Amino acid sequence: MSKSLRQPAYTLVYDPNPNAVGYTIAELQKSLEKGSEEEKIETMKRILVTMLDGNPLPELLMHVIRFVMPSKNKQMKKLLYFYWEIVPKLDAEGKLRQEMILVCNAIQHDLQHPNEYIRGNTLRFLMKLKEADLLEQMVPAVRACLEYRHAYVRKYAILAVLSIYQVSEHLIPDACEVINSFLVAETDPICKRNAFLGLASLERESALNYLQENITSIENLDSLLQDAFIEFIRRDAIQTPALKTQYVDLLQDLLSSTNSNEVIFEASIALTVLSNNPIILCEVATKLIDLAVKESDNNVKLIVLERIQDIHTRNPGSLEDLALDILRVLSAQDLDVRAKALEIALELVTSRNIDDVIKLLKKELQITVSNSQDDEKALEYRQLLIKNIHKVAIKFVEVSADVVSLFLEFVGDLSSDAASGVISFIKEVIEKYPQLREDILQRLIGALSNVNSAKAYRGALWILGESSLDASDIQSSWKHIRSSIGEVPIVQAEMLRLNNGEEQAETNTEQIAPTGPVVLPDGTYATESAFTTVQTKSLSKEEKDSRPPLRRFILNGDFYTTSVLATTIVKLVIRFEKKSTDEALINAMKAEGLLFLVSILRAGQSNIVEKKIDEDSAERIMAAISILMDETKKDESSEEQQLLEMAFLDATKSSYKSRVAIAQRKSDKKSASVLAQSAEPIDKSISFRQFAQADIHSTPVDTIDQDLEIAISGGSSVEKQQVNSIASKLKKIVPLTGFSDPVYAEAYITTHQFDVVLDVLLVNQTKETLKNLHVQFATLGDLKIIDNPPSTNVIAHGFHKLTVTVKVSSADTGVIFGNIIYDGGHGEDSRYVIMNDLHVDIMDYIKPAKTDDATFRKMWNAFEWENKITVKSKLPTLHAYLAELVKGTSMGILTPEEALGDEDCRFLSCNLYSKSSFGEDALANLCIEKDPVTNEIVGHVRIRSKGQGLALSLGDRVALIARQMNKITLDRV
Repeated sequence: MSKSLRQPAYTLVYDPNPNAVGYTIAELQKSLEKGSEEEKIETMKRILVTMLDGNPLPELLMHVIRFVMPSKNKQMKKLLYFYWEIVPKLDAEGKLRQEMILVCNAIQHDLQHPNEYIRGNTLRFLMKLKEADLLEQMVPAVRACLEYRHAYVRKYAILAVLSIYQVSEHLIPDACEVINSFLVAETDPICKRNAFLGLASLERESALNYLQENITSIENLDSLLQDAFIEFIRRDAIQTPALKTQYVDLLQDLLSSTNSNEVIFEASIALTVLSNNPIILCEVATKLIDLAVKESDNNVKLIVLERIQDIHTRNPGSLEDLALDILRVLSAQDLDVRAKALEIALELVTSRNIDDVIKLLKKELQITVSNSQDDEKALEYRQLLIKNIHKVAIKFVEVSADVVSLFLEFVGDLSSDAASGVISFIKEVIEKYPQLREDILQRLIGALSNVNSAKAYRGALWILGESSLDASDIQSSWKHIRSSIGEVPIVQAEMLRLNNGEEQAETNTEQIAPTGPVVLPDGTYATESAFTTVQTKSLSKEEKDSRPPLRRFILNGDFYTTSVLATTIVKLVIRFEKKSTDEALINAMKAEGLLFLVSILRAGQSNIVEKKIDEDSAERIMAAISILMDETKKDESSEEQQLLEMAFLDATKSSYKSRVAIAQRKSDKKSASVLAQSAEPIDKSISFRQFAQADIHSTPVDTIDQDLEIAISGGSSVEKQQVNSIASKLKKIVPLTGFSDPVYAEAYITTHQFDVVLDVLLVNQTKETLKNLHVQFATLGDLKIIDNPPSTNVIAHGFHKLTVTVKVSSADTGVIFGNIIYDGGHGEDSRYVIMNDLHVDIMDYIKPAKTDDATFRKMWNAFEWENKITVKSKLPTLHAYLAELVKGTSMGILTPEEALGDEDCRFLSCNLYSKSSFGEDALANLCIEKDPVTNEIVGHVRIRSKGQGLALSLGDRVALIARQMNKITLDRV
């Protein structure tokens, strides 16, 4: 059976009933012998599926020859040729089986069949045969098909000649002459293409001569033949570099004259392989851009854009003039295509074309904002535009101010994430280009009244507190805060608004009962009716939206924003004290700031807000009130003042500056690595083609063939995996039964990308032959048994091997279990041996991944399944536990290394992210600390995923790490 598994299968057959009950050999034979045509067709499908699963079914060969081969049903004949394709044609000694002589006669009759489609199908079958003894008898009939009147037969006949010659040259020794003469006399374009492919693979000189004969009329040839010429040129130019110049000129002429998309693509790729000339590469990229714009298939667009990016990667700087042309692809509706086009275009942006690129992106952004439809795709595209404009504008000071003004025009119409991205961009611009600070600050203050996102407004408050350096800027920011909060005290103003005139009097007389004073948590007395009355009138949505931003956030219960406001007020007051000597103005600012904060605090404790103030926000506001009250004392020491200035004015500014510097270093490092890949070392030797017979240095590299080899072999990762599998083969062997059981079984587990292969070894440990022994497997979880092995007889102390394939559909905990069944002796019942459970290791399907903070937060809020695991470990440092966690869960660390702290830090918090082979996302947050008393690491790991299984599986891995780390080791016994 292992031999049949190694045989190539060229045709895949769909299994309509994968869980159907298996048939015995006798049942299949009876169905072929006595069944109707429809039953025979279904039986043949079942036979094909069984054979492709690894069971060759040699007993059915004569029944197929006797009862299926004479049928004239077209569907039956097609299935019959699938059967001849995979049936074992050689016996145990490697000689042709006698039954195949009958098959040869039937094939010869089909090669002479009057129906051209049967002839063509038979010729296609001959291309898959590798047995010279079978093919030898078919050669005369194949030669006769070369002159058949229908092109459908001739196009497969010429490929059959090539295939027979490649199997054994002595079968058709004059194959080159046959193909050459066929090519001269043929008129059908597909037949000519097939003949030229055969000629190019057999005899290069003849193919080159044919190409030279048709150079003058190559523009008028069929696109299929042109594609064949291009492939020949690409391969021949690499083998004979002397002809490379002529080939490049020919490809350029063909590229400029053809209208076929296939020819344009193939000629462009061939030119990128053969030439590094920037002019030629620009011409090629222009053609590819036109192709990406015209083609309707999004997959084709992505493939073409990938090729353009490859050209830029291998030849940096050669496509800079095409940045605007690539942005023409933004007319596509698919978001992935747009993202790819933006990525490539922004790599080509320089100081020469930045203005034009920004103008075009501005236009796209204006279209998305002015468009009334706010579906999910439009919002995502708008977010993508803002992100990419941010990325490119931050590099060029000449466009940063214009981009800021553009963003602020639309900030009120943007979503929360998009508005936050705008504020982040403004932060970075002010940090990198201080000369733009004053102008940007005034524009920001003017646009803040339109901001609807609390997250974006918090970022804007931070900018006001950090960037208001002059007295005039501070006063402008203060005026905006005053107008944004609105009328104070907030509680009385809102109550007056809710209950006007007589309604207020009536409501107060009806609802307010004479009660004693209310004592608040800070020790003050509450005399406002808002603490005891219930809101009697609700405002409409329009009235609520018409409020100023800060007042709207306060009444909606968003007190996190007010805590940021409290810090901003303290910053403005401290900085204004340093810049101004007007004591009256300073005291007025402090008093008004205290009024704002106390009013917010009282409103948060009243019933007019949708949600009461939380303890953390109240504590931060109280701290700000304490600082402002302390500021009124004149006897404050200079040390306290310096400490206050350092905490509020210097610490946050330096923290953000270091964050921007870290991001800049990462960007520079990435750019340097990309440049190093295409840069040539200064000590590279100079090669002279005239001095060497084969100049390997100037010979172009066929990247297409390299890609195919990597795709077939799986690349270096597969080779490394094979080395590791050989080194750790014994660790992969799992015993399924015990040594005392009648049948000993063990399995060697091989994990592929989407399936698990079990190579099971069975050993009969009894002194009797075990009859009808078969192994039954079943699964729990997202696993599926592809094939159940057939039953067999195992002699005394004999061995038996079988292979079982299990399909995996998700990175969930999967269990494989089963038993071994064999017949009992002398009429006894069947006997069973229960096998141990096999657990599929999910770590084989989980790989570390990277994502940005915004995407991580979005997924964290969207995923509903969470698994919280308590951490308790005796490892020496927090970083050591983090390393063990990453190693055990195959997750990537998203938190920057600089934010993780030193090795001896006492607290550690970081985010982790991984992705499974099936596209499932797994998020994790680690919060741990070192207990100073017990010196243990304690904390929690929170894991979130879209499905329950992945979160539970990773949680089990975290618990396993804890058990392994806390094992007791014995030094001596």
